[in-house]
Amino acid sequence: MEKVKVLFAGESWFFTTIETKGFDQFTIGGYQTEIERVRAFTKDVADITHIPAHEVLEHFPESVEELRAYDVIILSDVGANTFLLHPDTFFRSETTPNRLQVIADYVKEGGAFGMMGGYLSFTGFEAKAKYRRTPVEEILPVTMMAEDDREEHPEGLTLQTAGSRHPLLHGCEDVWTPLLGYNRLCAKPGADVIISWQGDPILTVGTYGKGRTFAWASDCAPHWMPVAFCESANNRAMWDNVLRWAAGK
Repeated sequence: MEKVKVLFAGESWFFTTIETKGFDQFTIGGYQTEIERVRAFTKDVADITHIPAHEVLEHFPESVEELRAYDVIILSDVGANTFLLHPDTFFRSETTPNRLQVIADYVKEGGAFGMMGGYLSFTGFEAKAKYRRTPVEEILPVTMMAEDDREEHPEGLTLQTAGSRHPLLHGCEDVWTPLLGYNRLCAKPGADVIISWQGDPILTVGTYGKGRTFAWASDCAPHWMPVAFCESANNRAMWDNVLRWAAGK
């Protein structure tokens, strides 16, 4: 079966660690990404092209025509500023395409788009993700909080989907491996909430124009999505269904 062509932006970061050993102090720097975990649980359904967060500024497509090369666009853990503040705009005060509006136009014409949760998704940690009141919020089937939207559950939260016969849960068992948190969202009228937790939507799908959109409120990798959830049969089945649905396949 033909795989879904996915353009995935985000899920990468640089880090700096300061170590103090008695009188002496030094720093260690590095780079990490979780895209291989995403590739692992979507390997049967998706052909992923990854744009790391630090490359989005200059390499994310600037036109609908470029985005049409993909069936689904996914953003995860990369804030709105990274799309809006191109170096030509931020440093040289020149006009550049609003790439969030480009995504919205792509979906309106029949493309598919989804956002996965994290500290720099939706509204995010200290409201720094800043997708509220942008074209991304307009096209998603959810509305976002004005403030920090994180729901941290170090004790673990276990999704229950007993009795649900929704096609996007085909192949999923009723009880899921625990998650450790999510971004709090509100489903828009007419949206289809597939999975929820104590009234908050976790997986929500909808339409915009001729296209389809989805919002997964939890992470797609640690820390909110533990390794056991990443590798679970439920997770693989869910994303197989969601991505094929979004792409119309």
